[in-house]
Amino acid sequence: MQKSASQKIRLGMFVILGTALFVSALYIIGNRQNLFGRDLELHAVFTNVNGLQLGNNVRYSGINVGTVKGIEMTGQSRIVVSMLIEEKIASRVNTNAVATIGSDGLVGSMLINILPQEGTAVPIKSGDTIQTYTKIGANDILSTLSVTNENAAILTSDLLKITTKIIDGKGTVGMLINDTIMAQDLKQSINQLKRASTNANNTISRLSEIIESMNFTESTAGVLLNDTVAGNKMKDIIENLDISSENIVQLSENLEQYMGEIQEGEGALNYLIKDEAFAQNMDSTLQNIKESSRRLNENMEALKHNFLFRGYFKKLERQRKKEIRDSIKKAKS
Repeated sequence: MQKSASQKIRLGMFVILGTALFVSALYIIGNRQNLFGRDLELHAVFTNVNGLQLGNNVRYSGINVGTVKGIEMTGQSRIVVSMLIEEKIASRVNTNAVATIGSDGLVGSMLINILPQEGTAVPIKSGDTIQTYTKIGANDILSTLSVTNENAAILTSDLLKITTKIIDGKGTVGMLINDTIMAQDLKQSINQLKRASTNANNTISRLSEIIESMNFTESTAGVLLNDTVAGNKMKDIIENLDISSENIVQLSENLEQYMGEIQEGEGALNYLIKDEAFAQNMDSTLQNIKESSRRLNENMEALKHNFLFRGYFKKLERQRKKEIRDSIKKAKS
């Protein structure tokens, strides 16, 4: 008899404890889902919900203020998300707020973040639709990284081809770097031009002396020069020769100065001509770029085997195979 009463007491305690636990769990779940409070319904339109599900949290400035009530696709790239917002918090949310979809932590479930904006606006009311902002997802980042990797590989290959041609002495830059005799030849040409200018100047001086000593009244040359038309022409010729001589001398001096600066190591042209380590440094730089590209390819390959992104790369592979099959079918038809 006592054993039966003890069992009944235990059974009663178990029922009471179970009921208390059930009520507590119901209260906690209802409180989290805001089932016992008054809510306002708010809408937002997205082009991609990134795996958002019904019942996910809605946060305002980092505070849980509601849950996702419904997700409905109304167009090809138009998805309307309905949210239940606590009435006591809704009075603090203005109509200029912006909704965005994020994740709870690094690999947590998706949620909606409502961000307040500066400026004056009225508080939201039930049934309003607020603006949205779509962040760049991991898929977009990986796609961009893949394109960047391909561009880097192409750039490295092109730079390597250019460097090889420069080292082999092909093209103008290659000739400037590898031909060490060019500076000497150019200097000789300038010296010859300077000597020619000096000779022309001496010839003009001698011609001036001859003209000054000429008898303009009795000599044949004087008769010719006394003619107004012929005299003016001869005068113009001499003046032009004099100006040309001065210009040639000035040009020769400038060219000699430039060649001196090149031979003394001043300016970028001497650096290109004499610095034999320039091509080696450029080749080393390109090799480093190529090695970086190779390591980036290895990182991408390792990323493909990572359990966080394995599904994405498998999806891309299936899409590629499907496109190949579709193209084959299209070609046969």
